[in-house]
Amino acid sequence: MKPIVLINPNTSSATTAMMTAIARKYASGIPVTGKTASRGVPMILDEAALDAAAEGVVEMGRQAEADGAAGIIVSAFGDPGLEALAHICPIPVVGICEASMLEASRGNRRFGIATVTPDLVASFAAKAEALGLRHLFTGTRLTEGDPIQLTADPAMLRDALQETARSCFEKDGAEAVIIGGGPLGEAAEHIQQSLSAPVIAPIRSAVTLLLSRLSAEQSR
Repeated sequence: MKPIVLINPNTSSATTAMMTAIARKYASGIPVTGKTASRGVPMILDEAALDAAAEGVVEMGRQAEADGAAGIIVSAFGDPGLEALAHICPIPVVGICEASMLEASRGNRRFGIATVTPDLVASFAAKAEALGLRHLFTGTRLTEGDPIQLTADPAMLRDALQETARSCFEKDGAEAVIIGGGPLGEAAEHIQQSLSAPVIAPIRSAVTLLLSRLSAEQSR
């Protein structure tokens, strides 16, 4: 069976392993393998790093397709390299930001983002605009403190993101909230189970979208 390949545009192999494990839970028995960027940063924190990651994503994606992948997930929330890779790659390619926004906005729901990276906020708004969803986007709310320190403490990260997600619902009128970030994958899974309001976990969204595209291809 051809695998799904999850590309981590960050250089952290631990993050790749975590995100790949989450993807496997929702892949309906399809194998999922992870690829980690060989250059760049352990966590993308700004638009310069996001832009710099795109070239490596395209390289890893082309190799994955050559190696026989069924489909590809770009697992950084800014979707670096997604459009370029999708343009040249004959297999389905999805990004976790794209997939989570499409899920969050289903049924014309108003949606927000809870995350840890202030220097990427503008890129999230641009993505909503590019997907034609700007009118439904209620904005991004941020946790307090240094993103690196926060992500190093899973319990603190979960608590901070959960409170930030609540603010999106209560203060911004969001009807669904995305936990915005690949490295936030475990926290997103936890918060999705803890809050009764709709919380969107981007890796799960990406797997679901990719499986639907693979199914559509097979039915042609």
